[in-house]
Amino acid sequence: MEVMSSSNNSWFPSQDDSEGSKLLRKSKESPFIPFGIAGCLAIVALGLNKLRKSEHKMSVHLIHMRVAAQGFLVGAMTLGVVYSMFNERIWKPRQK
Repeated sequence: MEVMSSSNNSWFPSQDDSEGSKLLRKSKESPFIPFGIAGCLAIVALGLNKLRKSEHKMSVHLIHMRVAAQGFLVGAMTLGVVYSMFNERIWKPRQK
């Protein structure tokens, strides 16, 4: 079994990685990460806006927001996995 050093593994940050550069690097590797983050933030913003106008109990509203955010993130993760599988198995073999 081969052990990878931290300089070869992109999931472990090096000492000079800032949060912004790490997010940009991850966005290039997995383009659905920013999509998932933006979608989750949009759901939270819309949910908070609806909370002011709603007559439901707060607990019911928060449960609905949580389910919507989780559903969106699971969908984004699924699309990301399908994209990476398609990229590795169909596009890269054609380029060789």
